[in-house]
Amino acid sequence: MNLQTFAAGENNNQAVRSYQKQFKELLQAVYQKQAYFREFFGGGVEALDGVTHNKTAFSIKTSDIPVVIGTEYNKGANVAFGTGTSSSTRFGERQEIIYTDTDVPYDWEWVFHEGIDRHTVNNDFAATIADRAELQAQAKVQLFDNKGGEFISKIADQSLILETMSNEAVLRLFNQLSNAYVNMEAVGTKMAWVKPELYNAIVDHPITTTAKRSGANVDDNAIIRFKGFQIKEVPETKFQEGELAYTSIIGVGKQFTGINTSRTIESEDFDGVAFQGAGKAGEYILPANKKAVIKVVDGTVGEDQAS
Repeated sequence: MNLQTFAAGENNNQAVRSYQKQFKELLQAVYQKQAYFREFFGGGVEALDGVTHNKTAFSIKTSDIPVVIGTEYNKGANVAFGTGTSSSTRFGERQEIIYTDTDVPYDWEWVFHEGIDRHTVNNDFAATIADRAELQAQAKVQLFDNKGGEFISKIADQSLILETMSNEAVLRLFNQLSNAYVNMEAVGTKMAWVKPELYNAIVDHPITTTAKRSGANVDDNAIIRFKGFQIKEVPETKFQEGELAYTSIIGVGKQFTGINTSRTIESEDFDGVAFQGAGKAGEYILPANKKAVIKVVDGTVGEDQAS
């Protein structure tokens, strides 16, 4: 993205200039590159520009009715034919599909307010607005990521305890996780977001050797898969106290933001503009998908403290 297009031309003769659409595009581009939990939320943040001040972000259509898979196509002579004409079917019982409208609310807000004085900025005016817009987008994406971690922790269906970082304990943990997802018949790519300490324990684990055809590259301190999970290293600050990892099927949640405003406005207090922005944001997951979210807590700090 060419950031200069964000602030093309100075607004010396304009009292207010709006940048909602451009800021939305910046947020989405930065989110796709820098948000650690983006896979949990389907790879991106859903952003709307020019939204009004209301409590509802959007409405989605949901259905909790499971897919019915028949075990046999009935070829009986009197099924759908003969005496069963118009009163039977060879496909088995028919399941009616009904979708429900669900309103999703905003949960939290974000703002920014900066001033750019033409006499003191010591830089091209338009370029400064573009630079600040990018930095604000990066700061907001970090805020989204922190909120995303809090959300995942809060809605996790269960917690597993890792007592130590020993090879045996780490392997036992991922065997438990693997069993949990198999037993819940989860469909999709499994992913684990882990603290650096656990990440290094996985990379250094004996079963990640090349001889065992692991997805690990110990020289680069990188790993792709471990016991069926994609592994992603995440800074400690993204987790809540006492937590070591989150696991989930990717794409089970949604993160979103509504941009109320992103603008520059001529200031009466100095020779320049105020650069202002405000919006609402939130996260959502279908209740049925929560069972696919598991967190790992540090057994050395105690389960109560980790919760």
